[in-house]
Amino acid sequence: MNAKKGIINLFYVPALILFFIFVVYPFFEGIRISFTNWTGYLPNYRYVGFRNYQRFFSDRVIRQVFINTIIYGFGSTLFQNIIGLAMAVFLNGKFRGRGIIRTVAYLPVMIAPLIMGYIMFFLLQYSGGALNDIMKLLGKETVDWLARPRRTVTIILIINTLQYMGVSMVIYLAGLQNIPSMYFEAAAIDGVDKWSRFRYITLPLLTPAVSASVTINLIGGLKLFDIIRALTPPSPSTGAHSLSTYLTYQYFNVQQAGYSAVIGVFTFLFILVVSIIVMKYFDRREVVM
Repeated sequence: MNAKKGIINLFYVPALILFFIFVVYPFFEGIRISFTNWTGYLPNYRYVGFRNYQRFFSDRVIRQVFINTIIYGFGSTLFQNIIGLAMAVFLNGKFRGRGIIRTVAYLPVMIAPLIMGYIMFFLLQYSGGALNDIMKLLGKETVDWLARPRRTVTIILIINTLQYMGVSMVIYLAGLQNIPSMYFEAAAIDGVDKWSRFRYITLPLLTPAVSASVTINLIGGLKLFDIIRALTPPSPSTGAHSLSTYLTYQYFNVQQAGYSAVIGVFTFLFILVVSIIVMKYFDRREVVM
């Protein structure tokens, strides 16, 4: 028996090797680079101690970038889960055409986020954008939709929400279909109204689904990159950067790999801490059926 377990454990070795090569080693290499003034291209560099970290915590741009990241992460998660849960409850009923509606609702998830970003860019751009062309036909004044940072952040939040709400919908549908119907039947016999059944039966028993959906959406929102990169130019003046896009800007456009490594380390640790807190919170609230 022990021999069989030993053989089975050998199958973990390739996965562990790949994890070490593509996750563990790059992370510690990034930490090392964060203490240097490496440009990312030239072979020569020197260690500068905590200078990059001091710059990070005093950088005014980083403050706005961090706020944007919080908006993308927590804002998208909130709306994705509210809309996804509402759609799941609606589509959990039995009616004709629900399969088609499920497919249509999930279709945006299958589009690459960068492609989605460029689709929305051609829709929203000031000159030649489809939306402004429609406004011209209606005799309305055109609008530069992506000119103001706050509006751009809001547009990115809406696009990310609409693209990935299908993920929450599928998770909640699976959770709803795993709840035994006897609980609802007993509540209906006792005269419990639909809202009370949803609040005191459905939601507590959906805690594992809520935990999975919130964690997945939160991680995706906090590391949002593709849509922002497609909609905005690589410049900090746009005011719509996330930590991920600002990291790539510092590396490829400003050629400050040491500083971008600091942003990368902070982003990783921040998402890790937030994910652990969220999962522990929902673990305490989980109800055993």
